[in-house]
Amino acid sequence: MNTLSRWYGCFLHFVRKIDWLGPLALRIYLAPIFIMAGLNKMSSIEEVAAWFGNPDWGLGLPAPMFMAWAAALVEFFGGIAILFGFVTRLVAIPLMFVMAVAAVTAHWENGWSALPDKTLVAPWEWREDLIDKAITRKEKAVELLKEHGNYEWLSETGGITILKNGIEFSATYFIMLLALLCGGAGRFFSLDYWLCRHFSRREST
Repeated sequence: MNTLSRWYGCFLHFVRKIDWLGPLALRIYLAPIFIMAGLNKMSSIEEVAAWFGNPDWGLGLPAPMFMAWAAALVEFFGGIAILFGFVTRLVAIPLMFVMAVAAVTAHWENGWSALPDKTLVAPWEWREDLIDKAITRKEKAVELLKEHGNYEWLSETGGITILKNGIEFSATYFIMLLALLCGGAGRFFSLDYWLCRHFSRREST
């Protein structure tokens, strides 16, 4: 038992030396997603605002132009801040809010899963009926493409699918941002780390 404890202690000592890798990986993964999402919204802000505001085929949100610009700017500048690890904990909060709003307004009625897959249904999925409907539509789309198109070429780089468009991605990004909120940007490869070190030295002197 003592040997196992020593080995585990050595393992923890090693992991602490590379604890900066986790936050860095999260930041590198999330930053381009948010930067591109913000850029895409800004490049078609009128269409985004129309979708945000329309109660029939859109989200029916109030002040749609303001909401569209707010989401675009938060995603774009928040993504840049996360990339450089600058005020990461603070920036995570509005980005988490954007993800929560997206999950509730744009994806909630579609359930959990983003893709329809009967073999990987989450136990908390509340719209299994949409999985069946999406699979039926996928089968019909594949049938039509095989009959009237070059299906081998169309599916050469990946199979045809129909999005179920649930909250899965929004929830995943929310959880990743929560990890950054609680753990920070990490050591060495973030502006937060070096700014904290700089101001700590100034205070000590």
